Amino acid sequence: MPFKLSPSSLNLMKECPRCFWLTEHKVWQRPQGIFPSLPSGMDGILKRHFDKFMDRGLLPPELCNNKECDGFKLFDDKKLLAEWRNSRKGLWYVDSKGNILHGGVDNILVNKLNNKLIVLDYKTRGFPLKEDTHEHYQNQLNIYSWLLEALGFKTENFAYLLFYYPKEVTETGEVIFDTVLKKMTIDSKAAERLWAEALELLNGECPYEHCDWCERF
Repeated sequence: MPFKLSPSSLNLMKECPRCFWLTEHKVWQRPQGIFPSLPSGMDGILKRHFDKFMDRGLLPPELCNNKECDGFKLFDDKKLLAEWRNSRKGLWYVDSKGNILHGGVDNILVNKLNNKLIVLDYKTRGFPLKEDTHEHYQNQLNIYSWLLEALGFKTENFAYLLFYYPKEVTETGEVIFDTVLKKMTIDSKAAERLWAEALELLNGECPYEHCDWCERF
């Protein structure tokens, strides 16, 4: 039985292997909470915001004011970027047994010196970052970079998370957001190992150890 996995499903595996096994085998699915609409709405706005700068061959101020991004440009193949942003048909890897690992990126930077690609992911939060906030997205970035490599592209060994969180409201009602750019070291091999671990687990017996969600199954 082939499986179709994503960064979110692999995160579930790390959280509770039993929930993951039951979900991917269509036995039971952990109930999902209400997804806040603000991050979803911000995602579309930010992509359009970045695309305006990409059309002009520039970086937006969130990046060009940061020396980390000197020598970079936004990936400007619109058709390909649109595909990669669509998790249903973008970054896909299919192994010899038909198992699929897929994901959709927010944006891509290009190192102008060597043409290597750099994953850039937006995150919207309600509050300033904690010391370890960015660490929760390590697997996601590893997977995106590994998928790009599987498609034949060369990637840098780092990626970026760009966090937006509300700072203040002006007298005329505009909400001002602060931004924080986090550079993350990438380990594509870790993504490959995680993928292999997931398939090994799914092709075995359902794990016995359970969490509060799946204890009845």
